[in-house]
Amino acid sequence: MPIQHSTCLPRTNSFNPSEVGEPAPDFTLKDADGETHSLSDFEGQYVVLEWLNFECPFVGKHYDSGNMQKLQNIYTDKGVAWLSIVSSAKGKQGYYPPEEMKAQKRKHNGNMTAILMDASGEIGKTYGATVTPHMYVINPEGELVYRGGIDDKPTTDEADVEGATNYVSGALEAAMNGEEVRPKRAEPYGCTIKYASK
Repeated sequence: MPIQHSTCLPRTNSFNPSEVGEPAPDFTLKDADGETHSLSDFEGQYVVLEWLNFECPFVGKHYDSGNMQKLQNIYTDKGVAWLSIVSSAKGKQGYYPPEEMKAQKRKHNGNMTAILMDASGEIGKTYGATVTPHMYVINPEGELVYRGGIDDKPTTDEADVEGATNYVSGALEAAMNGEEVRPKRAEPYGCTIKYASK
């Protein structure tokens, strides 16, 4: 499987951020329960990476409308692993200690496979994630097939969810049906990820 492995997580940003058509960099992160997850654990499955900040109004648009949970439910039922990654640093917007993060998941009725904690920001930077929500789709061979915004309506208005072209579902449906993913990239929109200061 062509997933790139990093043997030293603090150095994961030593290679170029993942690009569409290239192997997705492997990573290992803990969830709010302290359970460890690696991308390579999901070999043979489609994987969605969703950069998450529950305090971001752009994220709120998709959770308050139920759009994100609906997508999570549809595709996890189809065997997709949906990994929501929080790269907010401790003390910054979007970061919650593990118990509070679990409460946030319940509050928002999250249907993701796991919420992964990336307070160091290393994995977010490896993937070149810049905003929340920033979305990535990986195929069962470990290749990145889509990266960018969730849809074509870069607003915080819940009413814009209806009628939007959802790039994540479009990428998954195309790939699952053996069709070319189009678009493969789209401009991401949302709140800047609150990475740790250097």
